[in-house]
Parts: sequence; structure tokens; C-alpha cells
Amino acid sequence: MRILIAGLSHETNTFSPVPTPRERFCRDGKTLLEGKAALEFFRNTGTCIGGFLKVAEAAGAEVACSIAAHAPPSGAVQRAAYDGFCERICTDVAKGGWNAILLDLHGAMVVEGFEDGEGELLRRLRAVDATTPVAIAYDMHANIYPDMVERATVTAGYHTYPHVDQGETAARAAAVLLRALQGEVTPVTAWGRAPMLPHVMAQGTHAFPNKELQAMCRGWEESGKALTASLYVGFPHADIEGAGLSAVVTTDGDKPAAEAMVQELLDFAWKARESFVFRPEPLTDSVARAKAMAAQGGDLPVVMLDHYDNCASGGTMDTTEVLAEILRQGLTDVAFFGICDPAAVAACIKAGPGAEITLDIGGKLPMPALPQSSKPLTVTGTVKTISSGTFVTKAGLSPGLKVFMGPTVVLDTGAVEIVLVTRQIEPVSPDMFRILGIEPRDKKVLAIKSRVHWRAALGPLAREIVECAGIGVCTSDYGQLKFEKVRRPIYPLDPGTNG
Repeated sequence: MRILIAGLSHETNTFSPVPTPRERFCRDGKTLLEGKAALEFFRNTGTCIGGFLKVAEAAGAEVACSIAAHAPPSGAVQRAAYDGFCERICTDVAKGGWNAILLDLHGAMVVEGFEDGEGELLRRLRAVDATTPVAIAYDMHANIYPDMVERATVTAGYHTYPHVDQGETAARAAAVLLRALQGEVTPVTAWGRAPMLPHVMAQGTHAFPNKELQAMCRGWEESGKALTASLYVGFPHADIEGAGLSAVVTTDGDKPAAEAMVQELLDFAWKARESFVFRPEPLTDSVARAKAMAAQGGDLPVVMLDHYDNCASGGTMDTTEVLAEILRQGLTDVAFFGICDPAAVAACIKAGPGAEITLDIGGKLPMPALPQSSKPLTVTGTVKTISSGTFVTKAGLSPGLKVFMGPTVVLDTGAVEIVLVTRQIEPVSPDMFRILGIEPRDKKVLAIKSRVHWRAALGPLAREIVECAGIGVCTSDYGQLKFEKVRRPIYPLDPGTNG
């Protein structure tokens, strides 16, 4: 048996000013993973490609990899980069002789010129190979379009947010495909959408209603009622027709049963729509509340979430409002991760360890999609740490995965240790602090540009959680964003929407 694996993954925030060229899909910013190097990179990791490999190699298959192109969330993918990736994948598919194709896709990729990047890839793939069975692993934040499911044999989406089941999701999809190849099952799929844009801050599977929705999906799979069942909360920071919540269910030859389960998921989600809305408090209030909590003392830190600027949702990671308010209100013993500012990092490296330096950080990227942009913040501190920013994760989202933050420094103001990075990366693991000489458990306050993913590995360290609304393209106030293409009416943009 010969199996081809490929990855092309990007979550597109159409409001983000961060560009998405080919280089952004390179793990180290330079080299695109492909072929044997990609297989070795992902083998024994908690990633989708790692999960595909585990199933394929257990079945004794001969495995090849096309490309493994994964870019952090940002603006629309540049068309030339996308066309090049598709051409490479389709060329490898066209070589023929494959018994199965396994694809690691995100499901919310927007490309310059069209909205459905995954569906267009599948259309091109099917133009060169109309028959080879295809299994796809999608992110829970996929915005589903018809071609994304109808041109595949089977699809599966994550059941957890934080996404700690990436490898398991790919394995679920691959296992069903192998059963289909052996004639054990005949996959048939139904899917549908609900007219709603759940906010990312209300999508975690630690709480109602997504916790219950994903439990329904898992229960149907475990009982055998469904081969795969996926509830996609969708990615709301995309002004495209298909943004929002959807459900996809695959059964063994029973289309009416699949349709009934899809409808049950959509009905449940719609009835719980109010719980998918997130309402922030004023920044001065949230920072003051965190200060009071920290003053009470305790064995673990208070975690502050600068979630409007979460780069894993397309944020610039260079907004300064939350950090400025922390400094203004005089919080102490704080680790702030972080600000993406290559120029500031270079200045600190030039000054050298132990040097005191005054410089402007952040506020470099304009945000035309918002009423206002962030401003640079002048800080004075000591260069405490200089790091290459490369490490292997031990726990959390993708155990065993090598991570490249790029050159990274810690600037210590005396009250706040500010992490400055050269690449946008969400702080989700204690490892990211420890390689910089910061023990997160020992701080009074951890202030991080994250939303939900931090819970996987940093969650056990949190004594209290404070959500801080600063400035950023991940705003919970949809009214600040100009939606022109998303289907209407849709909740909560149109409160009177009927499900």
C-alpha cells in the first residue's frame, strides 16, 4: 500500500495587516519542509502529520510526503505562494500509484482572489486524480464550504480546544479511510451550517456549550453511530461568505442518519448561541482586578490574557495597550509575553546582556481594519536574556515538536520582564518561558497574548484568570470590524437572526 501525505495549513484573519508570503509557511522562516525531511520532523509528534504517520506505518504502508507547509495565522495568503504549493501537491498526486491521500489542512484559509483555499486545492487535486480516496484532518476553527467535504472521502475535525487532539484527529480520519479501502465501511457524509459567528473566547471545550457539543461528537464515534463527527465552531475574524459554525458527520452508508446528527448539533448550538458571545470589561478595570488578586499572594500566578492581540488568531502581537496599563498601574513581578518587534530585539542584542537600554517597542504595524492602531511604548530596562528561541515542546498542543521563535530577548524593567520576539508566536507552554530564564510558576503575574491554547500546558499554573481587552484585530467587538461578504443575517451581527 502506498500513501501520500501533504500539509497546507493557514487560518486567515482577513482583518489582519500581517502578510502571508511563502516564507511564512517555512518552520524556520527559510526552508519549506518536504519529503523525507518532513516525515522525520513530524514523526512521533502530537501533530496531524504525526497522527497520519502513526496509522499509515502501523498498517505497513509505504509513505511519502509532498510538502508540509504550515503558516501562523495572518492576512490572506499571497496567490503566488498558494499556487506554488498547490502545484507541488498536485504534481506529486499526478505521479500516481497511490492507494490513499492524507491531507493536513486547516479549513479557514483565504487566498488572494478567492475565499475557500482548501476547496480550491481539492478541486485542483481532483482534476488530476478523480478517484484516489482522500482523508482530511481539519482544525476546529474551519469555515466549511461544500468542496471541502464533498471532494473528500472522509474528514475529521478536532474535538478539543485547546487543540490537544491534533494527532488523534488525523488518526481518526486515516483509520476510517483504511477501513474503506479494505471494504469494511462505505463512508457517506452530510454537513450543514448555522447562521452564527461564535466568538473565539467563548469556544473553549473546558466550558459550555462547546464542551457538550464535542462530547456529542465523540459519543457518536465511540458508539459506532458515526465514523466521524465534527462540530466546527468556525473562525469569525474572516469576512467571507462561509464564516461561522457548521457540522459534518460521516456514517457507514446511512445518509439520513448523518443528516439527523448534523441537525442535532446545529440545533443545540443555535439554542446556546448566547453562550457563544463574549463581552469584555474595560481594560483599566481588568488590570486593577489582576493587581488586587496578585496582592493577595498565593503559590501560583495570576494569568492575564491580552487576547485582542492573539497572534494565533491573526493578531500582530505588537500592540502595547495592556502592557502600558500594567506599567501605569504599577503591577510588579510580572512576566509579559510578549511583543513581536524585530528592531527592538536587534537593539537589545547589540546592547548586550546586562546593558540598560531605553527604546520604543511595539506599535509598528498599522491596523486599518480598526478605528485605531496601537502606539509604540517607551520602556527602559536591562537586557536580561538573549536566546535563539529554538526548543522542543514537552507538553501541550504538540508534544515533541521543534519550535522556532527566532531571536528572542527578555528586557527587565524591574517590575516587568518583557519578552521581545522576532516571529509571531503564541505563548502556550512553560518551555517558552524557561528557555528564557523565567520560571512561570514563580511569578506573581503572567501576562500573555493568548486566548484559549494556553490552558493546555500553562493552565495548571493559573491561580486566577483575568481577560484584558486592549487593541487588536481579534477584538470581541464585532462592531469595530467591517463585515461585507459574510452571509446575512447572522448572529450576533444581526441579533434578530432566526436559526
